[in-house]
Amino acid sequence: MSKNLRERAEETATEIQTLLGISTDDHPKEVADAVESSIIRALIAERDRCAEIARHCYEHDERKAQKVADEIAKVRSVIVANLSAMR
Repeated sequence: MSKNLRERAEETATEIQTLLGISTDDHPKEVADAVESSIIRALIAERDRCAEIARHCYEHDERKAQKVADEIAKVRSVIVANLSAMR
């Protein structure tokens, strides 16, 4: 079964706390929130970077540009779903 973003953030938070030698009971939600937020920001930045590269590479081929734009939009939908799940 694949892990969702929150599960990955919680797992990473536990790893960080263990590496730092602090109790995993010390602010686990806050640490996981920070990790999750960082992952989301990175995903959004990469999505934007990919969109810009695709736009530049396919500026003379509208059909390919649209296909790539559709794929990038799917990634955006996943990111939005993860953001919504945080609420």
